[in-house]
Amino acid sequence: MKAVVLAAGKGTRLRPLTEDKPKALVEVDGKPLIEDVFDNLIELDVDELIVVVGYKKEQIIERYDDEYRGVPITYTHQREQKGLAHALLTAESHIDDDFVLMLGDNVFRANLGDVLNRQRESRADAAFLVEEVPMDEATRYGVCDTNEYGEIVEVVEKPDDPPTNLVMTGFYTFTPKIFHACHLVQPSDRDEFELSDAVDLLIHSGRTIDAIRMDGWRVDVGYPEDREEAEQRIRDGDGGEFDEEPEDEGSAV
Repeated sequence: MKAVVLAAGKGTRLRPLTEDKPKALVEVDGKPLIEDVFDNLIELDVDELIVVVGYKKEQIIERYDDEYRGVPITYTHQREQKGLAHALLTAESHIDDDFVLMLGDNVFRANLGDVLNRQRESRADAAFLVEEVPMDEATRYGVCDTNEYGEIVEVVEKPDDPPTNLVMTGFYTFTPKIFHACHLVQPSDRDEFELSDAVDLLIHSGRTIDAIRMDGWRVDVGYPEDREEAEQRIRDGDGGEFDEEPEDEGSAV
């Protein structure tokens, strides 16, 4: 399975940490954010990393070149910062089967392998790792609503009045159908092409998206204090013990 990593952002909310580097190269406990993402994905046995770069892209390309820990890297370029759906479309020509999508600014110590297992077993069109957050924090994320079967029935991006406190975490699996939905997305009120809007189009076209509750933790490093939180959790040994490698397709989640 291939993995797409979104790492084109400027990280304006992380300044001054991002004044001279892309957000993905901000270090957490001595390791760039994107390396933490790569390490998680390699534990899942992905066979290619497709990295979407943009702001100060040459720093990422020069640092990692064409492979990381023996796994080949292909770069695509998001020339303008127009949202996650726009960024994902730059990888379309490199994907012909189910794939993993991971945001390049999250630190995970969680059950990522369960997401791959669920999509393989259910043959859903997508599977997302989700978590419950305090309601006042839900406005920062794509907020999900689910039915009694654990399927996502609605996604709203950064709502002022969140319908639930269940949010997407930045780790997903998709079939290539997501690209058609991304092409149909219209600019949001933020003038961005939102991934959550593409997901909502999938849902309303009758596609199935499974929600897997997070076991463990993650920190979305959007502000300097988030970086400090992630470093503290790592240093405290709050890493969790998870079997990241996906089990056989017939295994129970």
